[in-house]
Amino acid sequence: MQVANNMAVSIHYTLTNDEGEVLDSSRGDEALVYLHGVGNIIPGLEAALNGKAVGDRFNVRVEAKDAYGEQHDEMIQVIPRSMFEGIDELEVGMHFHADVSSGSGQVTIVKIDGDDITIDGNHPLAGAALTFDVEVVDIRPATQEEMAHGHIHGAGCHHH
Repeated sequence: MQVANNMAVSIHYTLTNDEGEVLDSSRGDEALVYLHGVGNIIPGLEAALNGKAVGDRFNVRVEAKDAYGEQHDEMIQVIPRSMFEGIDELEVGMHFHADVSSGSGQVTIVKIDGDDITIDGNHPLAGAALTFDVEVVDIRPATQEEMAHGHIHGAGCHHH
């Protein structure tokens, strides 16, 4: 059986940046289980998995445009501290859910200058090329319910 659309795919991976720093890994934990072909994982990794079989191991470098996108300067803005009503301590690196011009999303505080708080609405990995060391550990046909919901159900995945 090969990785193809509408298959439930389980992988172990280690994610590194261009400096070789490990950013994330599923090794030693549950495998990542996703529904192939519906955008549950970044496009570059999903494309690299097409046609792979259980037991296949490979490395793939995914450019920013096929990962979390490029960095967009318009998603960085300075807002007044008063926008953080009810939060006493603000620190660089804190994440918040916010309504931004493109809809609801996560923002990160990147700079504090007195009452001026600089937030960044880009994904933390936007603009970065990513390298994945991947092992395919399981492949099965997705159920009708999983295909209808657009994600996998069960261990290591989305629960209702």
